[in-house]
Amino acid sequence: QVQLVESGGGLVQPGGSLRLSCAASGSIFSIYVMGWYRQAPGKQRELVAAVHRGGTTNYADSVKGRFTISRDNAKNTVYLQMNSLKPGDTAVYYCNALLKNDGGALDAWGQGTLVTVSS
Repeated sequence: QVQLVESGGGLVQPGGSLRLSCAASGSIFSIYVMGWYRQAPGKQRELVAAVHRGGTTNYADSVKGRFTISRDNAKNTVYLQMNSLKPGDTAVYYCNALLKNDGGALDAWGQGTLVTVSS
């Protein structure tokens, strides 16, 4: 089994910063891509940022220049540094990993962590 455990969400004022972390554990041979998605009330889940094993990153246009994704391959952990937060960033943030284990390829999800940007 594979588990993704997120941490770091919470309440922050507009313009503030938060750092999300997500650690993958369990039967893992290799993680190809790790990323963060978010889902705001009444909206579809959307990709925020992703990082490939080799370090290539991609971001949603709405967060470019404000968010930075990084990963520690040795720890199977991905981070999302969020700066200059806006009320529109309020959402549940989900960690995602596309990985390989003894069962083959697996698309794994965390349980989600709530980020609220409000004064």
